[in-house]
Amino acid sequence: MHKSINNLVLINEEIKSKFDDIENINIVAVSKTFPINEIKPLIDNGHIHFGENKVQEAVEKWAAIKNSLKHVKLHMIGKLQTNKVKYVVPLFDYIHSLDNIKLAEKISTEQKKQKRNLKIFIQINIGDEMQKSGIDKEKLRDFYEKCVNEYKLNIVGLMCIPPQDGMHKSYFNEMLKLNKLIGLKDLSMGMSSDYLDAINCGATFIRIGSKIFGNRN
Repeated sequence: MHKSINNLVLINEEIKSKFDDIENINIVAVSKTFPINEIKPLIDNGHIHFGENKVQEAVEKWAAIKNSLKHVKLHMIGKLQTNKVKYVVPLFDYIHSLDNIKLAEKISTEQKKQKRNLKIFIQINIGDEMQKSGIDKEKLRDFYEKCVNEYKLNIVGLMCIPPQDGMHKSYFNEMLKLNKLIGLKDLSMGMSSDYLDAINCGATFIRIGSKIFGNRN
């Protein structure tokens, strides 16, 4: 068995052993920087959710596969520049990193043009970090309502990358409260080091890279 399949099986078994209700938990295999021959075994084994963070790399790697395998879902998990949106909308199924109104407007325009309707997460700057993008918690409701009412975006949930200060559980709990406040179903949070805590706090999409594919070069 290919090592990435083996790793994914172990992760799934671990989740099953710790949680009763796992129907809504989706593992996004973060395949950025890994070549398609490393990813293909997972696709052949039935895994459908994959995450990329660089648009050009994703287009080169995924265009042919997405064309022939419509069931495979591609997630844009990195910072998205407005000038790249026209490449993202036809290829990706999810955007996890909507973090400003200009981007919301651009996505809306492109989706109309290309007759696509992606599932979108609003990225929250949950730790109020200067260097990180994301919407301020206090401005979330206004931002959400504008995205839905004015730009007609399909907002499915919130996303965060918490600070590395050992307090991730409290940030995850805060995210769950914010999600409930807006009445959204999905939560994108948790990575290779903290996904069990994230699931415990209501995550429905966990983004796992190194624990599936191994360390990046």
